[in-house]
Amino acid sequence: MLDHGAPPHNGGPAAPHSEGPGMRLMRRKPVERLVAEGGHGEGGTLRRSLGLWQLTMISIGATLGTGIFVVLGEAVPKAGPAVTLSFVIAGLTALFSALSYAELAGTIPVSGSSYSYAYATMGELIAWVCGWCLMLEYGVSVAAVAVGWGEYLNELLDGTIGVTLPAALSAPPGDGGVFNAPALIVVLLAMAFLLGGARESARANTVMVLVKIGALVLFCAIGVQGFRSGNYENFMPLGMAGVSAAGATLFFSYIGFDAASTAGEEAKNAQRDLPRAILLSLAITTALYVLVAAVAVGAKPWRQFTDSEATLAQIMREVTGQSFWGTLLAFCAVIAIASVVLTVLYGQTRILFAMARDGLVPKVFARVSPRSGTPRANTLIVSLFCGVLAAAVPLGQLADATSIGTLFAFALVNIAVVVLRRSRPDMPRSFRVPLSPLLPALGFGFCLWMMGSLSTVTWVVFGVWMAVGLVFYFLYGYRRSRLAAPAPSEAK
Repeated sequence: MLDHGAPPHNGGPAAPHSEGPGMRLMRRKPVERLVAEGGHGEGGTLRRSLGLWQLTMISIGATLGTGIFVVLGEAVPKAGPAVTLSFVIAGLTALFSALSYAELAGTIPVSGSSYSYAYATMGELIAWVCGWCLMLEYGVSVAAVAVGWGEYLNELLDGTIGVTLPAALSAPPGDGGVFNAPALIVVLLAMAFLLGGARESARANTVMVLVKIGALVLFCAIGVQGFRSGNYENFMPLGMAGVSAAGATLFFSYIGFDAASTAGEEAKNAQRDLPRAILLSLAITTALYVLVAAVAVGAKPWRQFTDSEATLAQIMREVTGQSFWGTLLAFCAVIAIASVVLTVLYGQTRILFAMARDGLVPKVFARVSPRSGTPRANTLIVSLFCGVLAAAVPLGQLADATSIGTLFAFALVNIAVVVLRRSRPDMPRSFRVPLSPLLPALGFGFCLWMMGSLSTVTWVVFGVWMAVGLVFYFLYGYRRSRLAAPAPSEAK
């Protein structure tokens, strides 16, 4: 094992006192050191218990949910029937980045995901920026997903017992409510599963993923009965700008395919299984998204789509003229969206675990319970933060903020895979991006294009978020980084 207290090699500085400020910002963490530290936390280690099936289910669980059950209703008015094309464009953008993720996950199989990849290739400051974006991607998307869960819970309650939660307790401020209690509840339920251990959480997630795939197949089988070809006339009423804007919003639907990469330190055979899980999950979710969107628009004129977050259940009810099918879909959606909360919350805790181990965030996030093999304090803190955020902020603002953070992180991953190819060409790789550097360059370009399609308000929020992150880094992480001043007690 590498000496964790020794000065880093392969691009790292020789000694902290010889560094200038610029060099300290560019210090890189050697790949060998990243891998050697894998699984080790404060007071315990993570347990390797996940195989290819569980890893694929984690990525599908994190991806397949709110985007199709909830955000579709917001995207259709932007693009019209061409929303199916928006899904394809968003999926293509995700594919280019997924290829880069797959190569890096097989080469650097650790929990930090793109944060760790950036640390090994582009230096500490860029790694911090990437990690801060991942907090926006994972932490904020947990909140966004939880908001949509409450809408389907109301649909389920209405269809079964004929009551709904009062608006004051089922919607956040700005959406007609005071406090979104269901959003907080589903985050706390996910927290309870995660505290039980990675294997137990993966089993629960697998059951929920199978339920939601079945629900979407059921929707297509019933929704196609109301299909009207006339709904596709004037296919692109709002032009390519509308398709692009909807695609940027729908990119939120693909957030999560990289969740398997956050399980790198709990996978049985990470180098083999992580690339496969990432690409397989993206292929399955993209096919389902396009199919469901095509059926939805065919069954309901695009101008009649509203900002309701239970769109699919409403279409089922309209097509059949019966409340049963809409209620059944609402039940499946409640389970489906809960699995997204579970897996995305899992990813956020593991990214913070890696950042804390590097000293860039407080060590409490790296503490591991010897009994359960999970970062318990990390899970509790993140869950409570995300739950309160979900209860207080509207979905639309959260979804767009999550998309821009994710696109920025994905852009960095496409750069990182090219940099590592050039700096460490002889490293063993279980998967290689074909046509590199062309496809990573396309992935980078698509990410920038979709970022440009987001609103000015979203960019302002992103700018404020990044400014806060940089202030935190220079006040805390810059000085406490283990690469800056490794403590003698850390040496092994």
